[in-house]
Amino acid sequence: MSALFAGTFARGGAAAAVSDDGWFRALLDVEAALARAAAATGVVAATAADAVTAACADPSRLDLARVVAHAADAGNPVPPLVQVLREAVGPRDAVAVHVGATSQDVLDSALMLLARRAIGAIDADLTRAGELAAGLARAHRDDVVMGRTLMQQALATTFGLTAAGWLAGLDGARARLQAVDASLPVQYGGAVGTLAGTDGSGVDVRAALARELGLTATPLPWHTVRLPVADLAGALGATAGVVATAAVDIVLLAQAEVGEVAEASQERGGSSAMLHKNNPVAAISARACARRAPGLAATLLAAMEQEHERAAGAWHSEWPTMTELLGTVGSAASWLAESLASLRVDTARMEATVAAAGEPRLAQGSTEALTPSLGRAGAHEAVALAVREADLGGRPLADVLRDRGDVDMEGLLRAAGPDVGEAGAQVDAALAAHEKTNERKP
Repeated sequence: MSALFAGTFARGGAAAAVSDDGWFRALLDVEAALARAAAATGVVAATAADAVTAACADPSRLDLARVVAHAADAGNPVPPLVQVLREAVGPRDAVAVHVGATSQDVLDSALMLLARRAIGAIDADLTRAGELAAGLARAHRDDVVMGRTLMQQALATTFGLTAAGWLAGLDGARARLQAVDASLPVQYGGAVGTLAGTDGSGVDVRAALARELGLTATPLPWHTVRLPVADLAGALGATAGVVATAAVDIVLLAQAEVGEVAEASQERGGSSAMLHKNNPVAAISARACARRAPGLAATLLAAMEQEHERAAGAWHSEWPTMTELLGTVGSAASWLAESLASLRVDTARMEATVAAAGEPRLAQGSTEALTPSLGRAGAHEAVALAVREADLGGRPLADVLRDRGDVDMEGLLRAAGPDVGEAGAQVDAALAAHEKTNERKP
């Protein structure tokens, strides 16, 4: 990531988790865990495994610059890393380095570790955003706002219900990511998946490696069955969609012509040319980060088609793509939390917009008034015709309906405030579900 754009697209804990340092940490953790797993199953001596663990724990002892320089020579960074590790521990203990493994075993297991660490950071930002959305839902449970469908004014709803919708999406995204996280598997199969390099102990080594890394063990290696990567891609892509939906709501509500919310920040929002502007930069940035996710997820899904026992190129394409996907989704979640934390809600402006939008209420009230005499379908059609006539003739809807003679127009115009149905009860239900989710979280 260019340093020029990292402030926007590499924000929050997930970006740090998938950095070069994060990748090296994951690769070294796998090699150290493999040495210990091999020792636990009697494949290598414990003293040799201890030497490998110590070397992996202190990256400053390793010539990682050489790994970077030669990572492309074998098509991946594991061969030069193994060479550097063997040199670091010496000939006697080198037997415990990379025991029975192929490069893909180490890279895939490291990718799962990297994903777990990034998901932890993403979850923290989603949790913060969810708590902020819950606070907005509570505070504005009954504050009316104009609902908008197909970008047009529809009927009144409440801002509490809008915020509760954001909350439900964020909680749902967290649940999906947590389910994927819990199922992340270790990879260990050796050169072509036969475990031939461990003298009959390969299955036990795989189980021990899974325990060491806190990953799940699978009956078979998944070298070309990329369901774990696809599951990650799907959950991350869905999370990006949830974040983007909340972000674009904020962007639209913050338009000067609408002015129902604003981001209140001393640091952000200015324009280089128009000093009067207060751009909702955090929401815009959340949307920008989330927009990158679908293409990255699509690349990972396209890479599922892999040939024979090791893919030639498709597997390789996953590493930078998943790295960027984890980073951009984490950045989006971090920005959304920032936007919600700085959100200023103008309930008076919302109420005024609803009050000024008489025609939606008038159409709804007229339909209800005509239903006893015309039936629900007939009333709907009669009012729809009146709306079209008003639009085509440039006349107020009230005048067109008044001409019918069978609608108490003056009574409808004097009617009480907007009907928001069961919005409040649904907000309460969403908040209760949110609290229950948090109670279950370990």
